[in-house]
Amino acid sequence: MILSDKRILEEMEKGAIQLVPFDRECLGSNSYDVHLGKWLATYNDHILDAKQHNAITYFEIPDEGFVLYPHLFYLGATKEYTETHAHVPFLEGKSSTGRLGIDIHATAGKGDVGFCGHWTLEISVKQPVRVYKGMPVGQLIYFPVDGEIEVKYNQKKNAKYSGQPEKPIESMMWKNKF
Repeated sequence: MILSDKRILEEMEKGAIQLVPFDRECLGSNSYDVHLGKWLATYNDHILDAKQHNAITYFEIPDEGFVLYPHLFYLGATKEYTETHAHVPFLEGKSSTGRLGIDIHATAGKGDVGFCGHWTLEISVKQPVRVYKGMPVGQLIYFPVDGEIEVKYNQKKNAKYSGQPEKPIESMMWKNKF
């Protein structure tokens, strides 16, 4: 079951869902449109190592936009800060974004109950495309949870991505034990 627009608004009133900034025009019948924030990042090294901290360089998207290229990987972030305290959020690309050949997440489309922060976007493109800060890039949908949550994401000691800022966050895989 996916929450409808009315249910999303009800959950926002209760504080179970937060979307900041919130624009009523971005609320669809069962989703909320999120936008590309002003920051992008790329990894500094060509070869990444899952056991090492891989540094990134940030840059701000200029007003005239920024051209993304295939075979390069970009990290972005949503303009919106979100909190989800009783539902499982899923981030999917908008069809208009996909029709430009832009993928906004490689694997991480599902959030956890208790996620609080800006969503980091894992961006790749099929051909060169100019993007702009504030452009719609995705939509959040919310699923109710069946059963009681024992520990919400923002309460876990090992929650590597809790409280993500408006700048994208690099992989924290290196913090795992393997």
